[in-house]
Formats: sequence, structure tokens, C-alpha cells
Amino acid sequence: MHHALELLLLLLAAAVAVVALFRSMNLPPVLGYLAMGAMLGPNAAGLVPDTAQAHYLAEFGVVFLMFTIGLEFSLGRLFAMKRLVFGLGGLQVVLTILVGTLIGKLLGLGGLASFALAAAMAMSSTAVLSKLLADRMQLDTPHGREVLGVLLFQDVAVVPLLILIPALGQKTADLAPILAWAALKAVVVLTVLLFLGHRLMRPWFHMVASRRSSELFMLNILLITLGLAWITERAGLSLALGAFLAGMLISETEFRFQVEEDIKPFRDVLLGFFMVTVGMFLNVAVIASNFLMVLGVLVALLVIKFGIVLACSRLFKASTGTAVRSGLWLCAGGEFGFVLLTQAGDLDIGSARALQVTVAALVLSMLIAPLIVQLSDRIVLRFVTSEWLLRSMELTKVAAQSIATEKHVIICGYGRSGQYLARFLEQEELTYVALDLDPDRVRSAASAGDTVVFGDCSRRETLIAAGLMRASAVVVSFNDVQAAMRVLHHVQSVRPDVPVVARAADDADLETLLNAGAVEVVPEMLETSIMLASHVLALIGMPLSRVIRSVRDIRNQRYSVMRGFFHGTSDAADRPDALQERLHSISLQAGAYAIGKRLDALRLEDIHVTVTAIRRRGIRGVNPAPDTQLESGDVLVLLGVPGDLSVAELKLLKGG
Repeated sequence: MHHALELLLLLLAAAVAVVALFRSMNLPPVLGYLAMGAMLGPNAAGLVPDTAQAHYLAEFGVVFLMFTIGLEFSLGRLFAMKRLVFGLGGLQVVLTILVGTLIGKLLGLGGLASFALAAAMAMSSTAVLSKLLADRMQLDTPHGREVLGVLLFQDVAVVPLLILIPALGQKTADLAPILAWAALKAVVVLTVLLFLGHRLMRPWFHMVASRRSSELFMLNILLITLGLAWITERAGLSLALGAFLAGMLISETEFRFQVEEDIKPFRDVLLGFFMVTVGMFLNVAVIASNFLMVLGVLVALLVIKFGIVLACSRLFKASTGTAVRSGLWLCAGGEFGFVLLTQAGDLDIGSARALQVTVAALVLSMLIAPLIVQLSDRIVLRFVTSEWLLRSMELTKVAAQSIATEKHVIICGYGRSGQYLARFLEQEELTYVALDLDPDRVRSAASAGDTVVFGDCSRRETLIAAGLMRASAVVVSFNDVQAAMRVLHHVQSVRPDVPVVARAADDADLETLLNAGAVEVVPEMLETSIMLASHVLALIGMPLSRVIRSVRDIRNQRYSVMRGFFHGTSDAADRPDALQERLHSISLQAGAYAIGKRLDALRLEDIHVTVTAIRRRGIRGVNPAPDTQLESGDVLVLLGVPGDLSVAELKLLKGG
């Protein structure tokens, strides 16, 4: 028991340190878990034993990962993207497996080992690439849709591969009956579970949710996930298949998003433990002695997958630039490759050296995947001649829309907010040029007469083509701080005198955008609260002039009265808690260091904390003067991020 506790503490301490380090370097935590397993495993320090129990526990990480994939699985989404998913995605996976299997056999590996290794290499990282697409605002670009389509098929293809690889690993000369029996079991189990589950899931969840118990809701999720995983395992299939089915059934209910949030901590922790066991599988000595082979496999993986995706994309009538971008995005490996390789290792269908080399190549490919994505635009512009022409045509279309305009407003983003703003400007007979990256939206809006063109507003040349040198204002209508910062940077470098109005979710990014050059920042939550308050004040009889003055004063003070809020357990954090400003109240009881001292003498501003109010003898005073002297029993309302608030509290109470 003591040994198990020591092992658990060791894993937790190492995980905290490694994940923090990799996060600080903007690298996926999954790579940190792999490195941790390699360092602590039986092939290195030997601190973590390679036991069957550890592997079985780690398999639950795959279970919850597949459950999450099932939640994202939507028949409607598949149908809408069927050409890219089943056409491009299916062709990429099949060709990669065929080519990889052929190369493996030429290198002297057995057919089963070659197939398993090729299947692992056919996968790409859904978690890494989908996040990169979102961060770079490229989800709706041609290559973005291709990448998402291929990733979606790969996620689905893992399910039959998890069934097929164990069946192929059976020690028998006649595989046909085994494969047929495995397929029959899969069809029967899937049919029964889907038929019954589809009819029972929604009423069952309604009954559980009606009890209004978060504990019961969580227990129900675990019961369904692990219960279906147990059923599929008892049927001779995999735990992961049952979890995938559970997620897919729940995705058809209105409880999908709540379930996804509740299951996320279990998924992330157990998936991390799974990656640790994969890292334990790495033998650093074997990899070091075969380092040139690892590099060779890495280069072959990147080149072959790039070539296959490029050829498949061109076959589906994509432009050369789009095909090259898709190939660069998808050429690296992914986390599901490790899942398949683990099965191959458990079944002993491949040589130890081949498995070690393949795992090492996949790890290295995931390490350099973000770098390849970052360089993809430069590579395309350098080697694809037609891309310059397409880029010029795009800029020409933007310039053609703006060439006759003068003192117009450039609207960055033509979603709901951008369209509402455009209608308001039209009503006031003011001109505008809108830029958006959704081709369907641009096509529909432009055909209706809106002045909107396809263009990336985060690029300097696009803003210039939109008439930045003649514009009277720029509006960033989307809620993406990083993209807004790029727009502000380009505007400041080209024409710093033009005013920029930016949009933010709340007050957390207010100062960041203002410091970057925005003249005004509109925080959605604060503005919503102001509008609610103004309606309430008007309805209870306050004179309209006073309501307008109050609203104007709040905006003139940069929302200082409304900054921050008291957090509770029901608040869903849109960013890490350590980065989000909040309000925190501290009561000064007898003996507190701050009693008798002036606010300015405490110098709380040096630790980035503001005293927004003081409550004394039941009376609340907002924005206290710097010379306010604190008394025993005062309640101070502080504004700052959690770390700074802790330091301020210690200073107020103990003088630290």
C-alpha cells in the first residue's frame, strides 16, 4: 500500500512539473507525458514498474478519449462533409496503410507488423491540429475544411482498426473465419447497442437530470461509459469501442455539452497516464543506438504522408496551394497512433526495435508539427507559383471593392456582429468594406448586395487592399484576442492615426487591447450588464437623462466600476483561472497589519491589485481615496488575478 502511494505521489509530482514546463514552451502536454514515461519507466530510471495493472488503468485514458470523440461524432456533420470525410479522408488512410505496409514488408517486417505500424502512422493529431486551425482562424479556409475532414475520418477509422488489429494478431493460418467472426460480433453488438441505446438514452438522462444532483449526473456518465465499454470487452471487442458508442449515443441528446465538461477532468488525467505508459514503452538506449534509423523513419513518414495527402487533395480538385497546405498540416503523426502501437506491442506482432523506432519517429513528428504548420504559408508561397497569382487575385478583389470608397469603415469579420454593424452604417448612409474568411457567408452576403469580400484581415496586405490608407475607422467585430492583436499591430505600423474599435468577451482583455492601440474596446458582458441596468432604471421611473448620464460616466471611466466579479464554483472559466481578474473581499479583524494605515502607504498597486470599494459599518464606499485610513472591521474589495490577490491578502493581514 505504501509503495503504491509513493508511486502515485511520484507520478503526480512529475506530471505537474513536466506539464508546466511543456505549457511554458507552448508544446502539447502529451509530449511531456511521453517524456516522463521514458525517464521514469523500466528502460531508464526504473521508478515506475511496467505492470499489467498499470497498463489496464492506463487503458481507461483511451476509453475516455474515445468517449469524447464519440461526443463529437455527428451523423449530420458527417453527411454535410461526406465528400471530404469519406472521400479525401478515406483515401488518405487507405493509401497510407497500403504504402506503409508495402514498405514494411520490403524492409523485412512481417505482414501483420507492417500493417499495424502503417495504421499507426496514418493517424494525425486531432487535438493539436484542430486547436491550431482555430487559433489561426483557418477553420473555414479550403485547406482547413480538408484537414478537418481527414481528421474526422481518422477518428472514426480508429474504431474498426482497434477491432481488426487484435483479430489479425491471432496465431492461426486461417484468418478468414476469425475476421468474419469478429465482424459479425461487431455488427451484432453495434446494432443492439445503437437500437436500444438510441431509444433509452434521452429518457434515462431526463430522469437522472430531473433529480438535480450533479453527483448523480456524474455517476450516471461513468456508469454508461464504463458499462458499455465492459459490454464490448465481454463481446471480445475493445473497451474503447464501447466508450465511443456511449459518446455517440449521448451526442444525440441535449445533455452533450454538460457531459463533455463533466468528463473532461477524467479524460485528461487518465489520458495523461496512458501517455506515460506509452513513454515507458520507449527504450532510450535502443533509440539512441538506432538514431539514424529513427530520423530515416521520421523523414519517410513526413514525406510519404505529405505526398499522399497532396495527391489525394489534387484528385479532389483542390488548388495546388490548398493541396500543399493540407499535406503539410497532416504529414505528422498523432495520439491515436500510440493507441494502435500499444495494441501491436501487447499482441507481440512486431519486432521490438521496429516498434521503438516507430514510436520515437511519431513523437518527433508531433514535436515538429506546430513548426511545420507555422512555416506552411512561407513554403507554399516559395514553391507554388500559382499561389502568388491566387493571392494577387484575392487582394485585387478586395481592392476593387474598396477603390471607390473614401473615409469608409473597415469591418474585420462579417459574423452577426459585423453584419448588424454594417446595417447600422448603411442606415446612416456611411460606407464600409467587410472582410471575412467564410466563403459561403461571403458569397451569400455579396450576392445580396453587401460590401463584403473574402480576405484575411490579420494580414497587412489585405488591410491595405481594403483601403486602410483612406479609411476613417477599423472595427474588429470578432471575439478573438490574438487575431485582434495582429490587426492592431498592422494598423499601428501602417496608419497609426486611424481609430480601431475592438470587441472582447469581458474586461479581462480590456487593457491588453487598449495598450495595443485600440481606441475603444467593447466588452460584451459589461455592455450587456449596462443595457440591462439602463432598462431597469428607466422602467422604475428614473429620469432618462440621468440614465444616459450614468451609462456615459461608466463608459468614460473605462468600466472601472464594473471591473471583475466574485467567482463561484458554477462559473465556467474561459481562460486559465490564474489569468482571469476577479473580485475578492478581505475583512480586517483586530490585529491585522493594515489597520491604522493609509491605502497609499500600503502600495498595493505595486503588486497590481486595486481596492475598488471599502465597506465600513454597513456603508459601502466605491473607489476610496488614496489617503483613506483603514479601521478594524473594514471589508476591502480587491481586484486582481488570483496570485496577486493572495500576495495582497498576506500583506494586509500579516504585513508580508
